[in-house]
Amino acid sequence: MLSCTLGNKFPQLPVHTLDLPSFLWLWRIAAWSMGFTLSAYLMLAASGGWISWARQTQRSRPRWLRPLHYAIGGIMVALVLLLLAIGIVGTLGEYSSLGHSAHLPAGIGVVALVLTSAGSARFISPRRPWVRFCMWVPTSSCWVRLCW
Repeated sequence: MLSCTLGNKFPQLPVHTLDLPSFLWLWRIAAWSMGFTLSAYLMLAASGGWISWARQTQRSRPRWLRPLHYAIGGIMVALVLLLLAIGIVGTLGEYSSLGHSAHLPAGIGVVALVLTSAGSARFISPRRPWVRFCMWVPTSSCWVRLCW
């Protein structure tokens, strides 16, 4: 019990401990996944900027840069899908319904943007320069969501 030193004017209040959910491990995985996703996004921005700069200045880029960019993108897609799954499982575990979650529409929107970016990245080539322009839509949308 929490003791009160101000006399009998105030009743003694019980001290409650914080009841943590039994699936705390799920939130830890989500936190690490979010951190890795943000790191992957920044690495994609850096390597994509390097690829773009090398193309525009007609300089050669290291041979390992493009495969690295694709690998980081694939890891990011997996992390975003993992985060969506954790969000769904956690919401169902907490509320027994997905209707209580305001995060669900935002999560599905982010997953859609990431999958659109990854899908359109597969079609970039010198024969299809218009695909490169299409990459600006999901990429700039992701930056807006990240900064908001």
